[in-house]
Amino acid sequence: MAEIDNDQIAARIFLYSALPLTKVVAEDKPLFRKLFPKKGVVQFCAKGSDIAAHMIFDDGALDVKKGFHEKPDLTLSFPTLAKMNGFFAGKTVLPRPKGLRHLHLLFRILPLLLTLKLLLPSALPKDTAKKTLKVKLVLYMITNALSQLNKAGDPQMTKVTKTSPDRIFQWTVENGGPAAYLRMKGGRTKAGRGTYERRRPFVHMLFPDIDGAMKVLTSQAPLVDAVRLGWVRTEGAMEYSKEIGLQMQRIEEITTSY
Repeated sequence: MAEIDNDQIAARIFLYSALPLTKVVAEDKPLFRKLFPKKGVVQFCAKGSDIAAHMIFDDGALDVKKGFHEKPDLTLSFPTLAKMNGFFAGKTVLPRPKGLRHLHLLFRILPLLLTLKLLLPSALPKDTAKKTLKVKLVLYMITNALSQLNKAGDPQMTKVTKTSPDRIFQWTVENGGPAAYLRMKGGRTKAGRGTYERRRPFVHMLFPDIDGAMKVLTSQAPLVDAVRLGWVRTEGAMEYSKEIGLQMQRIEEITTSY
């Protein structure tokens, strides 16, 4: 497998881990569904790359798929992966639209896309509902992004996963808060939402509340200090929690470098 660069890693994270979270936002805030077109396909891609994704709207429902669509109504194409990554990182980058007859689709989905700015470490909402949504989105994204690192063949991540037995890495906000997990086994990984029920977590990061999770997930203190301050506690294999923590840091550094 050819060595993957940071632009490719970031593109996979933005399109395969972050973009699908628009469905979560729409479920959490039904007002966005009123803006949905009755039918339409909006595609995101960059010149010369096979990394692409598309949003499918159908009678008030939204689905997000990897890869290219056969007949997208509107394609938002970027000259490079770096430019596309900048767009999703919140920078003022204009795509090259193909399908101008359906340009109205962009204006319909733009408010939904803008909510993904909640994923940025700099987004620190004060409202409880928004804080809860942010924590949920970040947990879902980070677990999926870790899996994307592995699936892309990233050497640092595959080193962790290639000899791993069946292990569960779980993140949970206690008292009924959001949860997500990463399963790894023999070089393969799969991210999931909620609590993995079939096996005890190999590593379990537990946040006492949404505020604690917010502080840890936005890197407001090193993990050692976060534990001391009671923002998080870790159960299980500590040395592996540190390794996964380093990979989480890498994801943040890569996606905020644009």
